[in-house]
Amino acid sequence: MSAPAPSPLAVVDAEPLPRQEEVLTEAALAFVAELHRRFTPRRDELLVRRAERRAEIARTSTLDFLPETAAIRADDSWKVAPAPAALNDRRVEITGPTDRKMTINALNSGARVWLADFEDASAPTWENVVLGQVNLIDAYTRNIDFTDPRSGKSYALKPADELATVVMRPRGWHLEERHLTFDGRPVPGALVDFGLYFFHNAQRLIDLGKGPYFYLPKTESHLEARLWNDIFVFAQDYVGIPQGTVRATVLIETITAAYEMEEILYELRDHAAGLNAGRWDYLFSIVKNFRDGGAKFVLPDRNAVTMTAPFMRAYTELLVRTCHKRGAHAIGGMAAFIPSRKDAEVNKVAFEKVKADKDREAGDGFDGSWVAHPDLVPIAMASFDAVLGDKPNQKDRLREDVSVAPGDLIAIDSLDAKPTYEGLRNAVQVGIRYIEAWLRGLGAVAIFNLMEDAATAEISRSQIWQWINAGVVFENGETATPELARKVAAEELAAIRAEIGEEAFASGKWQQAHDLLLHVSLDADYADFLTLPAYEQLVG
Repeated sequence: MSAPAPSPLAVVDAEPLPRQEEVLTEAALAFVAELHRRFTPRRDELLVRRAERRAEIARTSTLDFLPETAAIRADDSWKVAPAPAALNDRRVEITGPTDRKMTINALNSGARVWLADFEDASAPTWENVVLGQVNLIDAYTRNIDFTDPRSGKSYALKPADELATVVMRPRGWHLEERHLTFDGRPVPGALVDFGLYFFHNAQRLIDLGKGPYFYLPKTESHLEARLWNDIFVFAQDYVGIPQGTVRATVLIETITAAYEMEEILYELRDHAAGLNAGRWDYLFSIVKNFRDGGAKFVLPDRNAVTMTAPFMRAYTELLVRTCHKRGAHAIGGMAAFIPSRKDAEVNKVAFEKVKADKDREAGDGFDGSWVAHPDLVPIAMASFDAVLGDKPNQKDRLREDVSVAPGDLIAIDSLDAKPTYEGLRNAVQVGIRYIEAWLRGLGAVAIFNLMEDAATAEISRSQIWQWINAGVVFENGETATPELARKVAAEELAAIRAEIGEEAFASGKWQQAHDLLLHVSLDADYADFLTLPAYEQLVG
């Protein structure tokens, strides 16, 4: 165990890491401790409120725009703060964890923004939490390079004016950081990630002509956005930088947040930069919230739910209209394809799909979009260049033609697709493979030519759970049951063993991943987040 930090916080059950003293300074830990003291009680109250709202949805099987905030939505006079120069053009953003190689490659990628991820693309081992912070500090001070031990290839940063602007994503409100405690209680992971990053880098980023910019994940209500806004106000005063320096982009990746987009922007209006439209977490949230809602809420195979599905289109078009009405950026979803070095035909087909997806987003009014791999940056860039030209964004496209009724966002049965047996098999395959990597400390994992993160595992296990509990009958006549899920999982585990060999299988965490997937997929009590029981099994 490392020595306790000289602050109210203690570092517990953590092996000392190289250079951790540069991040876990007395002053930085004192700041995190103050964040925890002031704001964790409100975080706790909001988590209780999430459970209460979920119970209400279980009773009613519906959602609506909030009557108590109607005046905010009706008031056309308010706008979010103007975007700073470094965040005004966001036409392509690359996402990824903050390991050393990814940090250099993402900054060099040609994307305008890098989402530096401490959340779903990072398994929260203590090493990833602390050394990710080291890597970002090194990047801003240009003290970063990397040589791949396998290939011998070296990586170094391009000139400063060619680097992406960093928007950092801390963990969601539900996760704790067990290695950092206050009076024996773990500090929320969100406050650890935000606090260490902000304390060390806020002034440094200002000096570089940028600023402390954040993506806020898993937000479920405008009250959660209000909490973040109060944290930003306190933090800026604490380190002595001007109010409004922080900018936050909120991921609208929960179904409840989709009904509060304007209110979320309003709460953050002095610090808001935009909203983002994702897919897997959003679908996971629909399953989670409407799991008692009967057949009309049963989702088909995840790959059948594209952004052109009527209820997904309602969500994305409402997001664009909401953002542009309030002067905020609307950022589109992820192109997760990982190019094959061996199969040009696979690449050709996938690149065409990526282009069509990004063309649609640019045509719909989005100001930018996400990619998971540097090779996709030029494809997405071309789609947005064709629409934007020299303009930094298209916030002048107000999309007043869009009209979305409350029921449109949850019209799941408007999609003409059904769950399939192959969809079940894919959910099991991807779930086992992702969880196994996560338990080894990897949060961004290439599986079947797609870059997957924790949201992938969430939608995979949620669909298995939903199909079993709905008694879905697949096209081959088999019914989704716990027995069928166990049979498919056993077959997939055996297939993986045959594919990678006994030695690799034994040295991995395959049986553990298989067991955890079945636990969260078959338990009568649906776990709010897979990462909660998984974190208990994560070593490091």
